[in-house]
Amino acid sequence: MFRTGPRNLITDVAGLRVGNAADARLKSGVTVVLCDEPAVAGVQVLGGAPGTRETDLLEPQNSIAMVHAVVLSGGSAFGLDAASGVQAALREKNIGVEVGGFRVPIVPAAILFDLRNGGDKDWGRYPPYRELGYEAVQTAAVDFVIGTAGAGTGALTSGLKGGLGSASTVLDSGVTVGALAAVNPTGSVTVGRSRHFWAAPFEIGDEFGGFGYPAPLPEGARKILLKYRDRQMGGEAEGGSTTIAVIATDAVLTKAAAKRLAISAHDGFARAIWPTHTPADGDLVFALATGRSGIELGADAAIDLFAAAGATMARAISRGVHAATPADGDLFPVWSSR
Repeated sequence: MFRTGPRNLITDVAGLRVGNAADARLKSGVTVVLCDEPAVAGVQVLGGAPGTRETDLLEPQNSIAMVHAVVLSGGSAFGLDAASGVQAALREKNIGVEVGGFRVPIVPAAILFDLRNGGDKDWGRYPPYRELGYEAVQTAAVDFVIGTAGAGTGALTSGLKGGLGSASTVLDSGVTVGALAAVNPTGSVTVGRSRHFWAAPFEIGDEFGGFGYPAPLPEGARKILLKYRDRQMGGEAEGGSTTIAVIATDAVLTKAAAKRLAISAHDGFARAIWPTHTPADGDLVFALATGRSGIELGADAAIDLFAAAGATMARAISRGVHAATPADGDLFPVWSSR
C-alpha cells in the first residue's frame, strides 16, 4: 500500500528544497525547486501550448546530464524571466557547471497563463518575474506553503481557483517519489460541479477532503467543462491555461529513465483533470532524480515507481485546488466554498 512521506510534499525526496514568491496585486508568482546537489533530469511536454526555457538540453541524447534547479512560473511568456533571477541567485552562491573558468547554473523553466485572472498586470517596462525568481531562491526550504502560493497564486481551473499542490509517496522498496504542480488547467479537477475530485481513488487519508467518488455519478460528470466557457471569464475558449509540474525521486536513474518518469507522471494529469492536454494547455512535467537513496531499481520495482509517479501527481494536483484560499478580486470561488 502507498503511504505518504512525513511532510506529504515533494521535499520528502532527499536533496530538494522549494521556494515560493508571489505578488498579491499581480495575482501571480514563482516556485523554484532547488537541488542540493545537481540532479539527473528529464522533461515531457504533452500540452499544445507550452512555454519553456532550456528544455531541449534535458533530452537523453543531449550532453548536459544534470540540473541545479527548475522553475515554475506564472505570467505566460513574461514569466520565463523568472529563471534569470534564479540563475542570478545561484551564481552568487557559486553554483553551476564549470565551463572555461565560469560557473553556469542550469535552470530549466516552464510557465502557465495567468494573465487573465483579475490581477493588475500593468507592471511597466519590465515584468517582475526575474525579481520574483530571485526572491523564491531566498525562501527555499523543505517546508513550504501549498494552495494560493508561488506559481499557483493566480491559477484557475474550470469553475474554481487553482493552486500549488504537492504530495509524496514512499514505496516498499524504500524509494520516495514526490510531486509538485501549479494547477491552472482549462479543464476541471472535480466531478462536474461537485466537491468530489477526479483523483479520489488515489487519495491517501483525507488529504483533499476524503469524499471519494459521488454515488451515483452526477449527470454532468461527462460534460466538458472549460474555464474560458465559464460566464465569469467572459467568452469562449480563448487565451491559455496550463498545468506545469515536477516529479522527483531519490532513486538512482539514468537520464532516459528520468524522461520515462516524466512521461508516467502525465498519467496523473489524466487521472486528476478532465479534459487535459488540450490545445489550450501547455502541460509539462519535469523529472528530477537525486539518487540520494542509493537504490537502483530492477524491472518490477521500476514499474512500481512509474505507477506511483502518476498517482502522486494526481494527488498533488488535487491538493493544490483543495488548499486554495480566497483573495480580493478573485474571479472564481475556492474549493472549500463547495
